[in-house]
Amino acid sequence: MAAIITSGFIREAHVQRAALGADTLEPVIITHPLSTLSDEQIGTRADEVVSQIQTVLTCA
Repeated sequence: MAAIITSGFIREAHVQRAALGADTLEPVIITHPLSTLSDEQIGTRADEVVSQIQTVLTCA
């Protein structure tokens, strides 16, 4: 399982992780914000986290 969040929500992700008993869940973190970016810029951000996603999915 993977949770993908923006850097603006790191604290909230850790709080929710603890509240749900999912202490081993490591979020994949994309630079905040996303909502104001073009599709191309979002694609660039996604490319930046591919290695994080691979690590999270293979270490689960």
